[in-house]
Amino acid sequence: MNLRDLQYLVALAEHRHFGRAAEASFVSQPTLSTQIRKLEDELGVALVERTPRKVLLTETGGEIARRARGVLSQIDEIKAIAQRTRDPESGTIRLGIFPTLGPYLLPHVVPPLRARFPRLELLLREEKTEQVLHMLREGTLDAGILALPVHDDSLHVEFLFEEPFVLAVPSGHPLAGHAPLRMDDLSDQNLLLLEDGHCLRDQALEVCHMAGAGEKTGFRATSLETLRQMVSANVGITLLPALAVQAPVAQSPNVDLIAFAAPAPSRRIAMLWRKSSAMTPFFEALAAIVRDLPAALFDPRGTAPRQPERVSGVGPSSSY
Repeated sequence: MNLRDLQYLVALAEHRHFGRAAEASFVSQPTLSTQIRKLEDELGVALVERTPRKVLLTETGGEIARRARGVLSQIDEIKAIAQRTRDPESGTIRLGIFPTLGPYLLPHVVPPLRARFPRLELLLREEKTEQVLHMLREGTLDAGILALPVHDDSLHVEFLFEEPFVLAVPSGHPLAGHAPLRMDDLSDQNLLLLEDGHCLRDQALEVCHMAGAGEKTGFRATSLETLRQMVSANVGITLLPALAVQAPVAQSPNVDLIAFAAPAPSRRIAMLWRKSSAMTPFFEALAAIVRDLPAALFDPRGTAPRQPERVSGVGPSSSY
């Protein structure tokens, strides 16, 4: 048994197809198939069920593939340790981030990261929260940036910042000039929300619960940009995180942004990595760069330049 054989098995587990697994492993399909059979012969168990249309791993094959991912992850960390011994500020970091944060945080984070670590290769993976957590546990990601709370004793949690929400309403809506906004102002409102699987949906539902508001039925968005366009089209109102309404994000026409009175509803963002990771000191340095972002980015009073008088009343926020 060698590491290359384990890589082939993991690739097969991920792609469930010999051809695609071989392509991802940069070998021919016969080579990959032969090595998998040799691995089965060596272990004395069947790892794969071969059918005409797809490949299925046996129960034993799935368990061995899961453990192989951990072995390969440890090998990557060993290489990373050696690389950082030679050059502490170089190497590759695989970072996961969820879709309602990534496009709005990264434009502010990537430039200072490049300035501080010019030789660092940052590989970004945008996935929903549960997938990021799964990939962290499997070792296919080195770290992740997620919204709290996260309940996993195997992960270290490093708090980064608290991001308040603002209410986005169509121009002319009864709440458009109502600033600062109190939670009970939403008590008779139904909000547009994201589809299941987005952590922002859960956070917005919590705000709705506390405010006595509801969800607008018949529509669930797949992205924040869809929500923004639905508000612009006068379909309804929604909650948007502060970073999603800051430059360089273009503001949509016919949308007013209203800040909440303190304490504003918010989400708490953290960086997570495996407690067993040998890269903890480096991740702490990365987290410090994110924590050092300008406070103005999280102040909705700096948004919506077309109607600044309608975005006011934000002080220190607390999480809902």
